[in-house]
Amino acid sequence: MRRHPGRARRARPAALLALLVVAATACAPGTGARSGAGGGRIVYAVDSQPDCLDPQVSPYDITAVIDRNIFDSLVSTDADGRLRPWLATSWEVSDDGLEYTFRLREDVRFHDGTPLTADAVKATLDHTVAPETKSQYAAGLISMYRDTTVVDPYTARIALTRPYPPLLQLLSTAVFGIQSPTALRADQGRTCGHPVGSGPFVFADWARNRRVVLDRNPAYQWAPEDAGHTGPARAEGLTVEFVPEAASRFGALSSGQVDIAAAIPPGSISRLAHADGFRFLQAPQPGAPYLLLLNPARAPLDDLRVRQALQYAVRYDDLVRALYSGRHQRAWGVLSPATPGYNRAVEGATPYDPGRAAALLDAAGWTGRDDAGYRTRDGRRLSIEWPYMTSLMRDQRVLLAQGIQADARRAGIEIRLTAHEPGTYLKKALSRDADILAFSWNRADPDVMRTYFASDQTADKGGSNAFGVSDPELDAWLREASATSDPARRDALDGRAQLRIQQQAYALPVYAPTTLVGAADRVRGVTFDAQAYPRFYDARLEG
Repeated sequence: MRRHPGRARRARPAALLALLVVAATACAPGTGARSGAGGGRIVYAVDSQPDCLDPQVSPYDITAVIDRNIFDSLVSTDADGRLRPWLATSWEVSDDGLEYTFRLREDVRFHDGTPLTADAVKATLDHTVAPETKSQYAAGLISMYRDTTVVDPYTARIALTRPYPPLLQLLSTAVFGIQSPTALRADQGRTCGHPVGSGPFVFADWARNRRVVLDRNPAYQWAPEDAGHTGPARAEGLTVEFVPEAASRFGALSSGQVDIAAAIPPGSISRLAHADGFRFLQAPQPGAPYLLLLNPARAPLDDLRVRQALQYAVRYDDLVRALYSGRHQRAWGVLSPATPGYNRAVEGATPYDPGRAAALLDAAGWTGRDDAGYRTRDGRRLSIEWPYMTSLMRDQRVLLAQGIQADARRAGIEIRLTAHEPGTYLKKALSRDADILAFSWNRADPDVMRTYFASDQTADKGGSNAFGVSDPELDAWLREASATSDPARRDALDGRAQLRIQQQAYALPVYAPTTLVGAADRVRGVTFDAQAYPRFYDARLEG
């Protein structure tokens, strides 16, 4: 057995089904009472809202942001990527990598009074994979989970069907926050609307389409080692307001209705930086950047030359620079630069080159032109369908899509960019009746690639391989990378996978997001976790 008292070996895509159905509704922000020195109640305006507050059901990043305050995890990943104790004081990994044995703290209680025991670990993970949970993301992440054995009240042994070294990093995320077994067994459906964890804040209320209210947990004494203090949270509470409109969020912040606001438009940051009493916080997001996933299973994108032409036909650098003012960076590969294992060899490999795009399309037989100037072959227009839902197109992504559409037109490629209601979009995406689907996802581990591109990670299996990419060579690299405990070997395999995906043009990377948060000067102590989500345990209001 390999013992890990405080560190372990090196270990924001959402599951396709759940990414397809979300609606954002405007609200009136700023109802939470705030006080001066002594912590106060922090009001945080965000651009989206959760579908469910059960961390093992929902895949949304806003759910993770909220749940991180309600739920603790077995281990914690610090800002340097090191794994530290949290609910688990130590852990051991079997020599074959199939068993993880965790020793738990003995002083933790859930918000309903239930003590933390190994039974809670077992209940949480069994709940994750149970068919009746209908997990939209977490179950796919731990497809290798076999079972959990309660060795004694404070020792849990997790067994896997295959080695998976990224497990510890995965268990450090809010998605695998440990739930009260009492709450889970009382009514599984109720956990969506009334989550019960052991975290620094206690769920108080959820006004749908408006806000979630959390109160400070006065009994909290088990923060992770990398926290800025010990004991209860500094703030008296946290109110998360749902304000989908960027201008409304910025206005609520600048007028003092809220204390902190997410997703500040890059163009507004300079105004914020020069305004008295305000500042902005930022953190580069790890995981998959904003990607256009391409459908290689149907014409015309079943032809590699057409997919590659799209790599060279669009001025991604100019579009990203114009829309995001340098706050978000052009992405070159399917991992963001903030992700461990990022391969810099992808950078610069697919520059804007309209001549090369034209040559590729000529070679693919798209040599004709119709009256509108689009390329044709055998009398058919070179046309690509890109459906989308408006509520998923944050960060000015509609404008970005229109810019990509315009550049593609100059190359003779028609992109039919069409907004759909959730039901229609869901149907088209799940039936693969599309040529492009666009997503991004936060995760501080390169295994995020596997959820997008491994053949066993299709939507029906809980993954995000939207178009059923099946590449045996890529599959082998991704699977071995997720199973090896050798960091150098894993880096090499992940590096090959990134290059393979780029060369085969399974996706078009567009930009690497940065979390951009505006805050009033009175807000102090907000930090970011390894996923670039804001953390409020150390936060407080001053003055």
